[in-house]
Amino acid sequence: MNKKYFSVIAFIALFVSFLGLPLVSHADDKTPEGELRVGMEAGYAPFNWTQKDDRNGAVPIQGDKSYAGGYDVEIAKRIADKMNRKLVIVKTEWDGLLPALQSGKIDAVIAGMSPTEERRKEVDFSDEYYESQLVIITRKDSKYAKAKSLEDFSGAKITGQLSTFHYSVIDQIPNVDKQQAMDNFPAMRVALESGTIDGYVGERPEGVTVESVNPDLKMVEFPEGQGFQNNPEDVQVSVGMRKGDPLLAEVNQILSEIPADERTDIMDQAVKNQPANEEVATNEDGSQENVFVRILKQNGMMFLRGTGMTLLLAIVGTTVGTGIGLLIGVFRTIPESKNSAKRGMQKVFGWLLNAYIEIFRGTPMIVQSAVIYYGIAMAFGIDLNRTAAALFIVSINTGAYMSEIVRGGIYAVDKGQFEAAHAIGMTHGQTMSKVVLPQVLRNILPATGNELVINIKDTSVLSIISVSELFFQGKSAAGTNYMFFQTYFIICVIYFVLTFSATRLLRLVEKKMDGPDAYARLEETDVAVEADK
Repeated sequence: MNKKYFSVIAFIALFVSFLGLPLVSHADDKTPEGELRVGMEAGYAPFNWTQKDDRNGAVPIQGDKSYAGGYDVEIAKRIADKMNRKLVIVKTEWDGLLPALQSGKIDAVIAGMSPTEERRKEVDFSDEYYESQLVIITRKDSKYAKAKSLEDFSGAKITGQLSTFHYSVIDQIPNVDKQQAMDNFPAMRVALESGTIDGYVGERPEGVTVESVNPDLKMVEFPEGQGFQNNPEDVQVSVGMRKGDPLLAEVNQILSEIPADERTDIMDQAVKNQPANEEVATNEDGSQENVFVRILKQNGMMFLRGTGMTLLLAIVGTTVGTGIGLLIGVFRTIPESKNSAKRGMQKVFGWLLNAYIEIFRGTPMIVQSAVIYYGIAMAFGIDLNRTAAALFIVSINTGAYMSEIVRGGIYAVDKGQFEAAHAIGMTHGQTMSKVVLPQVLRNILPATGNELVINIKDTSVLSIISVSELFFQGKSAAGTNYMFFQTYFIICVIYFVLTFSATRLLRLVEKKMDGPDAYARLEETDVAVEADK
């Protein structure tokens, strides 16, 4: 009976995996001669954003059915056209852009990135393709909305984006209450609207966009000499390329052929075309379309694909991880060999397994993702498929936790059953497969369900290796439509539906495995408890 139900579970996992395969990217081969791979967040309007179709010249995002638009995309299109290459947009979390570039996953970063001195140590930058000025975004009803100088922000809670010079210039504000840096602009806008911070440092194009789509926020500009003091390159935006890339000179030549007035027109058009400026539909009675309906219409397919990817990673990762845990658990129960050579091999292999368990249980999955996906490419030149890498990462991470869970499940089986099985002549393998493991599987099922729920949520960290799972898709949508609370609420509901459904399904499996007698005894116990009350 146990084997029957676990065969069904394995079949379901395999079926869901095949359903999810059309939603994932193809293998990340080395960049073909005719392609130019460009990395960007696709969630930093008006420089770059994600949309559902190719209107206004948007470009398909690799491994996704969404499109990228914005000022950066237009510049990238001009560079690719002059180089006679096909433009490929690789959507990547901000913190993953430089590792992706250095490891060869992308050829260039065109993502509103400034060529700071610190970054120049790691990558080469082109000449600037846009120059802006620093502003502070605050709430319109805040006392800081009428500020004219940095001194007016004295005592304010200000933050900036992680790993940018925006965050370092905050120190120029007298008596500022400098907050922890945040990893993206959507997170800062949510914090600002919720009152957690009083403002954040940004650039003028982003500030213009914020004001145009959210009447509750205000962009504060400073007169000359009253604002931030910075190096010229800090407010310039350049193309990032690998150290010594021979294509850099060609990129500079192409950029020099784009006149200043054309660049201004491109930015003005990007501000105008961004999805946040789309007209709100009206119903037959003249009322405006519900904001949640609008978000789902604009981004519903993105959310669906993100959900498919999240389920694929969670189900396959949990299934394979459980298999790894069972194998390790069985190995740990093998009696010590009397042969000295075999005994030595057992100890060495056991030590390696312990090291694996401690390392993967003792480090965050986001760090493991960066090390495995980018580190292997940089160290050995091996270019992994991002989806295969994500499945591998989730599986081995889960396997480390499941091995300890399985160990506890084995110890929960009475030692007398081992002795009885051996007494009737069963081998160790027969004892484990026929007597112990069926009980272990039932014992660890609740914990396995917990691991599945954890994996559904923890796959969000895989956006650092360009995996467009549910949270990354939601963050991109929020960075595009500026409706943060509404978008994140929808994502929250989707996550709850996934975890609630998984929990209920596993409880049904538990009841089936226990059988009707156990279920009846459980009901009788519940009745007795109620009677005692």
